[in-house]
Amino acid sequence: MSRQRLPRRHAEAVKAAPRPGRNRRYVNLALLFVISVIAMEGLIGNRGFLAMLQARRQYDQLEETIAREKAENARLAEEARLLREDPATIEDVARRELGLMMPGEKVFIVKDVPAPDSSRP
Repeated sequence: MSRQRLPRRHAEAVKAAPRPGRNRRYVNLALLFVISVIAMEGLIGNRGFLAMLQARRQYDQLEETIAREKAENARLAEEARLLREDPATIEDVARRELGLMMPGEKVFIVKDVPAPDSSRP
């Protein structure tokens, strides 16, 4: 088999044509860059994964706060009902907060006396 020599014009045209491998590498690099940007935006963007996790933590904290406030509200509603309807509760509050006493009761006030200083003769 003998090697045929291509005409000079054809050989120059083959040399001048861009190599397909080089263009493919640029396209791959461009695609890699675009995919990286999209992945980073999805991870740390305004609506990304990390923002979603932060919003979820905030949601859970708010749910806990709402549950505590509902329990406190229920406790206060029960206390208000007892103050309206239960004479023993009203008496307890009057004694504890207002310092009132029933007629005929005696009040003893105990003062704290400092301990004697043992270093004095």
